Amino acid sequence: MKLAAWIFLPVGVAIAVIVGLTLVFGGFRSKRALRVFGEDGLVRGLRTFDPATRRGYKGVMLVLAVLLAFFAAAQPQYGKGTRLIPATNIDVVLVLDFSKSMYAKDVEPSRIFRAKVEIARLVKQLRGARFAAVAFAGEPMGFPLTADGAAIAQFLRQLSPNDMPIGGTAIARALSYARNLLARDPKSQDHQRVIVLITDGEDLEGNPVAVARNIGAEGTTIHVVQIGGRTPERIPEIAADGRVVGWRANSQGKPLVTALTPEGEQQLEEIASSTPDGQLIRAGRGATGIDQITRELRRKMKSELSERVENVYADIYFYPLIAALVLLIAEVFVPEAPRRRFKRPKPPPAKRRRVGGPGKRRRSDPHAGAGAAGGREVRHAQG
Repeated sequence: MKLAAWIFLPVGVAIAVIVGLTLVFGGFRSKRALRVFGEDGLVRGLRTFDPATRRGYKGVMLVLAVLLAFFAAAQPQYGKGTRLIPATNIDVVLVLDFSKSMYAKDVEPSRIFRAKVEIARLVKQLRGARFAAVAFAGEPMGFPLTADGAAIAQFLRQLSPNDMPIGGTAIARALSYARNLLARDPKSQDHQRVIVLITDGEDLEGNPVAVARNIGAEGTTIHVVQIGGRTPERIPEIAADGRVVGWRANSQGKPLVTALTPEGEQQLEEIASSTPDGQLIRAGRGATGIDQITRELRRKMKSELSERVENVYADIYFYPLIAALVLLIAEVFVPEAPRRRFKRPKPPPAKRRRVGGPGKRRRSDPHAGAGAAGGREVRHAQG
């Protein structure tokens, strides 16, 4: 089993520890508050139940739910098997300019956005090749060679010119970084090596042509894609959420524009021509020219394809996710106090009246005897 997004696991553990410590601290505060009412033994004797046990159960369920939720976010996968995919002997380093001028909108919706989309298409069409990536402005940052082209596309897609710590167009440093990525991989020495430089400017600090000559001497090809031309284009100001909030301007308030000078075009052409079979592709207005590089690389790929074994993994994140939801629901329905069942009081039994029968004595009526005696007296007087 492996974790596709393992970074979520340590984050989840840290949050679960914080939640657990918070619950423990809350328990101590509750005990301290009870001491206000009296001694522990006296208060314990007055209570009909101890809520600490149930609170402990609820806390354990909550902490486990947090752990399982972040474990699911880490995308656990298990090995489902292997498959054979075609492989070539070509290594491609994609060097993309992330200077602020790439926000220009002469290519819809912007130069940088369109470049990212077409790079993702290039990676998808060159199946079996290995890729690396370099993002640069004033300083480069990179992703090493890998057969996972989707990871390269994701690396570039997550970045923006606002993420670059230093502004500028340091092409020489970016090419040197790409050269080191190829040199660090031992397999690359036996492969065809290609660097694709995508930029809209010129390097005013370093000497990218000299770096390109050294790269060409090692047998590596550099293709240059020139985005934009000599027509000035205004540079929008982009917020962190991607919204256009205005236009970039200098300290005097004049709008900043991007335009490639004749010296810049010559520099890019010399970079490409300094390497074997290197090409400079000038993108037309509204295009990037990356699709032309894609066709060129597909022609360069050898027809004899070898096979590479790749592990196939299946996602199982839904199992811990369901378990986390079950624990959260159970935690809500577990009460801190036991539920009491109140029984209705039974009505008192009705008093049964005693009815006289044979063998039972009847109470004598004192008035009845007096009546009979009076009757005898009346009959005696009449006689």
